[in-house]
Amino acid sequence: MTYEQILKESDDKMGKACEHVAQELRGVRSGRATPALVDHIRVDYYGTQTPIGQMAQISIPEPRQILIKPFDASQVKEVAKAIQASDLGVTPQVDGKLIRLALPPLSEERRKKLVGLVKEKAEAAKVAVRAVRRDAIKHAETAQEDGDLTEDDLQDAKDEIQRKTKANEDKIEELLQKKIEELMAV
Repeated sequence: MTYEQILKESDDKMGKACEHVAQELRGVRSGRATPALVDHIRVDYYGTQTPIGQMAQISIPEPRQILIKPFDASQVKEVAKAIQASDLGVTPQVDGKLIRLALPPLSEERRKKLVGLVKEKAEAAKVAVRAVRRDAIKHAETAQEDGDLTEDDLQDAKDEIQRKTKANEDKIEELLQKKIEELMAV
């Protein structure tokens, strides 16, 4: 592997870890309605697990309510069943061809549990970024042993990989702090 390949691969993998945790944090309920709360829920749509966003119109008519209108009205009960089975913790109310999700305010205890959950998700992402760093450094050392990199290139690669690791960890920490603020806002 060349110097550029090692850096590009590590940068791509670290970026994917950040994107993943950002997506995970968007799906954590904070008391405010957002379409991201139901995006990850999958419905058995004629034998295929399909995300709700691909089979229904999702709108937010009020700050604490999500309105879901399946494109295929015959799937209303399947969508409601999938929401009920999810970890969202909200009971769907079927209203003809629509599904309403009323989000109750979060209790202080529930907020604290959710803060713990988002911290776990952020730490898992940081661990993934560090694993990418470890693998990239290992690739760089192997390339140096094979004669593809000089010792100076190896040191530069290690420095650059560490800089990218720090930048991605800071980005994850920033996402975490924003989510904690959102959760603790009354």
